[in-house]
Amino acid sequence: MLMQGLFYCEFTNLVKLNNTPRYFFKRESKLKSRKIIQQVFAEGKSFTIYPIKAIWLPSNEVHFFQTGISVSSRYFKKAVDRNKIKRLIREAHRLQKNSLEEHLQKNKQNLSLFLIYIGKEIPAYTTIVESCASVLKKIIKLTNEES
Repeated sequence: MLMQGLFYCEFTNLVKLNNTPRYFFKRESKLKSRKIIQQVFAEGKSFTIYPIKAIWLPSNEVHFFQTGISVSSRYFKKAVDRNKIKRLIREAHRLQKNSLEEHLQKNKQNLSLFLIYIGKEIPAYTTIVESCASVLKKIIKLTNEES
């Protein structure tokens, strides 16, 4: 009897989870091509919203929106620290990128984006979320101006 109650509670939680939207950062969304990364750095436009520097370039690639993330080893010698910061940025980006994706799909635009962490200390998650949101809003604004 007790076991059935636990199963029912767990099942209802699963049902509640299925009703919330799920956000992904799939392989197709990751900027991994050296050719495209070099092109973004050579021809792209950039702006900084501390502690994130964004370099973006409208592209003609198959996938309409790709993102790369980097943290300097100059300020963070330990890979553990760099990986932690990249995880924070990926998570903030994953949860907030949907508005930009919808905007790009609506306007039939492709975009390559590279996010670089330029701070000198390990940030709080709230700092990263706020700056990521500001970066995405500014990119939406800039892509509106270009089209």
